[in-house]
Amino acid sequence: MERRGSGILLHITSLPSPFGIGDLGLGAYRFVDFLAETGQSFWQILPLNPTCTVYGNSPYSSFSAFAGNPLLISPELLVEDGILLKSDIKCHPPFQSNRVNYKAVTQYKNKILAAAYEKIKENILNDQKFERFCSENSSWLDNYTLFITIKKHFNDVVWSKCLADLRDRKKDALKEWVKRHEEAIKKEKFLQYIFFNQWYSLKNYCTSKNIEIIGDIPIYVNFDSADVWANPEIFKLSEGKKPAFVSGVPPDYFSSTGQLWGHPVYNWDVLSKARYSWWIKRIEHNLKLFHVFRLDHFRGFVAYWEVSADEKTAVNGRWIEAPVKDFFNTLLKHFKQLPIIAEDLGVITPDVREIMRQFGFPGMKVLLFAFGEGLSTNPYAPHNHIKHCVVYTGTHDNNTIIGWFRKETGAKDRKRLFEYIGREVSENAIHREIIRLAMMSVADTIIIPMQDVLGLGEKARMNLPSTVKGNWEWRLTQKQLSPALIKKLSEMTRIYGRDKNNP
Repeated sequence: MERRGSGILLHITSLPSPFGIGDLGLGAYRFVDFLAETGQSFWQILPLNPTCTVYGNSPYSSFSAFAGNPLLISPELLVEDGILLKSDIKCHPPFQSNRVNYKAVTQYKNKILAAAYEKIKENILNDQKFERFCSENSSWLDNYTLFITIKKHFNDVVWSKCLADLRDRKKDALKEWVKRHEEAIKKEKFLQYIFFNQWYSLKNYCTSKNIEIIGDIPIYVNFDSADVWANPEIFKLSEGKKPAFVSGVPPDYFSSTGQLWGHPVYNWDVLSKARYSWWIKRIEHNLKLFHVFRLDHFRGFVAYWEVSADEKTAVNGRWIEAPVKDFFNTLLKHFKQLPIIAEDLGVITPDVREIMRQFGFPGMKVLLFAFGEGLSTNPYAPHNHIKHCVVYTGTHDNNTIIGWFRKETGAKDRKRLFEYIGREVSENAIHREIIRLAMMSVADTIIIPMQDVLGLGEKARMNLPSTVKGNWEWRLTQKQLSPALIKKLSEMTRIYGRDKNNP
């Protein structure tokens, strides 16, 4: 990422598809073509892990830090691979093209994927590629498929409330479970096999078009996950296998009670003694999936806010230091390089900045944060950018540019913005001016959410933090990738020296 370039932030679920949700099929390949045609260098996505309606369909709340989301499997590619017939996928509900109805999509995809497995199950054990996949990924796949079949059998109950022998992973109990539920476990392995086959094909296509994929790794994992169930010792849990301490951030300007995220926090002493083996496996897995990845809540690797699990807010927490230098030095002994973007938004202390500098991790600059008071010294303002950073107009947690301008700026903010641009700009054109500011930045890399490229309002935002309904639903339609849009984006990318086709 040391060369000048630009890219688009668009999650897989937001891609065009006739099946109610974006997937790894034709819409994804067309989007890669769009990126290549407009001279982009990067495609940033959100985590690929399984989602569920219980946790608000958030890609940051998953049953696994390793598994892929079966909802993203393309029915069209299942037909192309000869697993399903066209007639098998022809009849589907009349899905909306611009929103995801997760409940309806989940019902449909479960039906389609079950049909695919029924057609292939007699031959799957003789498939050497399938056997190789299961063997190479056994360190996480075996635990995940056990976990997910247990959850489904017990109607999605949290694992800590399951039968004690299963909760505590007694060998005889797990052996008996595998014996009794062999077919269900095999089906879950098949779904992971298909997902990763489709993903790596798409990644290879990106590589062929000189598009690098930027992935996203949440720092924490859900308590209700295969990772915590299979590795309870690396988390701070009570004797009853429940979180003793949970994650969050302390009170600040934005919240008088802080934010209580609720994920179990890591036991870094245990991780250190094991030389961070679980994290090494996680990083290795993600290095295969992506060209670059963002580490979410990077400051938590330096020090994290720990709150007793019985607290109702994050007020009564405390900062706990993590062995950050030992951690990243250990990773660098296993990997030649760590292509990491450090998510360093919010209040960041000097020790975090020093770690980023020492290991060479670029941070993030969000333009929507630039135009408040103190504009001249604001680190997010374009004139204060540095080359080694990644500039965003906004992230998946922000409003769109136009939504922000309409709903979140006051008269003084707008005055500062217009003075910075040099003229007053209409509400309908403000997105183009802020994108232009990003393109003009000295920063090597800029990323623009697709909603901002299209100039959409607040209804198109991806996520509103601290809410659980209506998020992660926005979708792009194929018609929106118009020739006029391609022309405008291509011109701006070329003018400001970010066109990978004309370096």
